[in-house]
Amino acid sequence: MRIVSANLMQQMDKTTIEGFKIPGTILMENAGRGVYEIIIKEFKDNLSPYVLIVAGPGNNGGDGFVIARHLHVNGIKTKTILLSPKENFKGDAKINLDILLNLGLDVKEILSEEDINKHKTDLVHAGLIVDAIFGTGLKRELEGRFALIVDEINRAKAPVIAVDIPSGLSADTGKVLGTCVRADITATMALPKIGQLIYPGLDYVGKLKVVDISMPKEAIDKFDAFSFLLDESYIKTLISKREPEAHKGSTGHLAILAGSKGKAGAAELVCRGALRSGAGLVTLISCSSIWPIMMEKLKEAMTFGIDATDDGEVSEKELPKIFKFIKDKKCLAIGPGMGLSESARNVARTLCKEAKIPVVIDADAITAIGQDLDIVKKAPVPRVLTPHPGEAARLLGCTSKDIQQNRIEAAKEIAFKTDSIVVLKGARTIVSAPSKTFAINPTGNPGMATGGMGDILTGIIAGFVTQGLSCWQAACLGVYIHGKAGDILSSSKGQVGYLASEVADELPKVLRLLVSF
Repeated sequence: MRIVSANLMQQMDKTTIEGFKIPGTILMENAGRGVYEIIIKEFKDNLSPYVLIVAGPGNNGGDGFVIARHLHVNGIKTKTILLSPKENFKGDAKINLDILLNLGLDVKEILSEEDINKHKTDLVHAGLIVDAIFGTGLKRELEGRFALIVDEINRAKAPVIAVDIPSGLSADTGKVLGTCVRADITATMALPKIGQLIYPGLDYVGKLKVVDISMPKEAIDKFDAFSFLLDESYIKTLISKREPEAHKGSTGHLAILAGSKGKAGAAELVCRGALRSGAGLVTLISCSSIWPIMMEKLKEAMTFGIDATDDGEVSEKELPKIFKFIKDKKCLAIGPGMGLSESARNVARTLCKEAKIPVVIDADAITAIGQDLDIVKKAPVPRVLTPHPGEAARLLGCTSKDIQQNRIEAAKEIAFKTDSIVVLKGARTIVSAPSKTFAINPTGNPGMATGGMGDILTGIIAGFVTQGLSCWQAACLGVYIHGKAGDILSSSKGQVGYLASEVADELPKVLRLLVSF
C-alpha cells in the first residue's frame, strides 16, 4: 500500500485542483462525507445527545463543517466549536462554515484559554467528538488554547474520530508535537501518512480508515517518490507456486558463516530460518570449535569445516578456502555469533567487501564494519544490512536514542551511504533502498523482543535471495512473514515466552496462507 509524506500529499492535492481542475470544494465535500459515513457505521451508539465538532482554522476545520452538515441533514444533533474567529476562515472552509451559520446550527467560538472553561461541559456531555483542529501540515508544537483543548478532548469520556490525522501528530515522523489527540478512529484522506504507521504515532491514531476523496489516479501516479506499507496483496506478488519439477538444486544453495565457541545457537537459528523459508540447500561454514554441536543440531543442513583461532572464532587464514567454497553459491549470510576477535572482524570485513555473490550482513559482521561504510558501498554485488537500533547507531556514529527518534531517516541514511538494502529491526521494522524508497512492516509483536529472533530473520532473508528474489523483495517478504509467524504464535501462546525457533517452525504455515501450493 502506498503511503505519503505531508508534502507529497500537498503536491497531490495541488495537482488535483490545478492540473485536473477539480475544485477544492469537491475534495472537501468528499472528505467530509466520507468521515460522516464512517461515523454512522462505527459510532451509531454514540450519536446522542450530540456530536461535537472541534474545528481548527484551516481546511481540516472545513472538513469538520461538512461532517456537521451531513449529520444535521440526517437528523443528528451537532455542536461545533471554532478555535479561530469566524471571519478568519477563508476559501472552501468559509463556504462550508457559512452553510452551518445559515442553517442556524449551534456554532461557538473558543478564542482564549478562559473560553475553554466556559464551554467545557460541551466536551463532557458529547456522545462523540470529531477532532478537526489540525491536519497533516502541522509542523510546530501545540500551545495555548489549542494544546488545552486537546488535553480536554483526551480527558473527555466520549470516543474520538480524528479527521485526516490526530491533531498534534507529525504526519512525517509520528512524533507528538507537544500534545496530541488520542483518537479511537482516524479517517485519513486518499492515502495513509507515514507518521500514522510508526511509533509513537500508532498509539494515537487508533483504527486507521482511508477515505476515498475521488482524487484521480493520474494525480497520484504522477509522483514516483512513494513509500509503502507492506500488505498481503504486495507480499503475495513475491511468492509463486513451485513448479512440479522443482528440486533442491533449482531452489538455490545458501552459504552461512555464523557461530563460534559458545555461540553455536546463533548459527543453528540462521540455518533454521533459511531452511524454513524454502532454500534448497544450506551449508554452514563452521569452525572446528562447534563442529560436534552443529553436526548434532543440523539434520537438514550441511557443514563446511574451517579452522578456528585459539579463542574459537574463524581464522582469517581460512579466507581463500571460504572464497573458493562460496564462489558458486547463490547467497552468503554472515555475522550471527561469529565473534569479534580481530581475526573474525577481518574475515567479516573482507567477505562483505569482496564476495561476488549477494551477502546478508547481520550482528557481529555489522559491528565489524563499524563506520567504514565504504566496505559495503564498494561491494561488487548487492548487500542487505539487518541492524537493530544499537548496531545502526554504530554505523552512523550516534546513539540508539538518535536512531529511535527517527527510524525512517536512519534507515534511509544507512541505505544511501552503503548503497545497500537496509532492514532496521524493531517495532515496525523499516526496509529502505539506496534510492530512499522505504517500506514499513506492520507485522510482529512485543513477544518477539527476545534472543535469536534476528538470527532467524537473517536466515529467512538469505533464504529468499537464494531462491531468486532481489535483495529488496527478499527483505520485504522476510520481515513480513517473520512478523506474521510471531503474530500467529502470539495469538495462540500469548505475547511472552515463545521462542525464535518456534517462529521459524511457523513459517511454512504462513507461506501456505499466502499462496496455494
